[in-house]
Amino acid sequence: MYAFDFVKPSSLDEAVAALADEGAQPLSGGQTLLASMKQRLNAPEKLVSLRAIPELQGVRREGDTLVVGAATTHARVTTEAAADYPGLAALAGQIGDPAVRNLGTIGGSLANNDPSACYPAAVLGSGATVATNRRKIAADDFFAGMFTTVLEEGEIITAVHFPIPQRAAYAKFQQPASRFALTAAYVAQFADGVRVAITGASEGGVFRWSEAEAALSADFRPEAVAGLKAPAEGMIGDLHGTPEYRAHLVGVMTRRAVAAAR
Repeated sequence: MYAFDFVKPSSLDEAVAALADEGAQPLSGGQTLLASMKQRLNAPEKLVSLRAIPELQGVRREGDTLVVGAATTHARVTTEAAADYPGLAALAGQIGDPAVRNLGTIGGSLANNDPSACYPAAVLGSGATVATNRRKIAADDFFAGMFTTVLEEGEIITAVHFPIPQRAAYAKFQQPASRFALTAAYVAQFADGVRVAITGASEGGVFRWSEAEAALSADFRPEAVAGLKAPAEGMIGDLHGTPEYRAHLVGVMTRRAVAAAR
């Protein structure tokens, strides 16, 4: 590590002001940022902690929507979302290990947008809205590729608004060492149709599987997608699996998610 300034604002306005300084970077859970700093892959001059801002904390229900504050840890989502949105709570409970779940935050995960992260699948699969200090962004418009979002310089995620589906589930084929998703599927059924989001598989990051959505909207059973095959083109190929293997897992995990939701 190296010398840097650390500030811990108590309000969103203070955080925005602190981030206006050159070389400042927001710190939420720090699960990726601090590791990259230790390896000297990232060298911010100032870290602005978002953990002490009350308005960024907690889970609450507003009508048919579940609102999760951006600085809410995975562990809190696991317990506080269980009654209103069990599919989301179950996903949060599968992230990393206990240490990660007690430090990592939903806002930090979404801003980082790791291509194998769990929360992007829940956000895209739920058709959620990402609220920032400047605007509200639909999930379909938020993710812009591997480790990339539409967030602008100095823009802070404040909350995520999840429409509560009739039923939903997440099926994750876990990479044992990292506990990230080798491939995972999030399936959510609403009155007007089904959304299916895939993470861990594509070089472009999280994506919706439209063919599966159409099939499941007509018939919400695992058998409805049994004959569908995701294309291997554009899938990640590495030491953990070939593009063809990940394309195969897309179908397997989607069927498992549907079965779990039912």
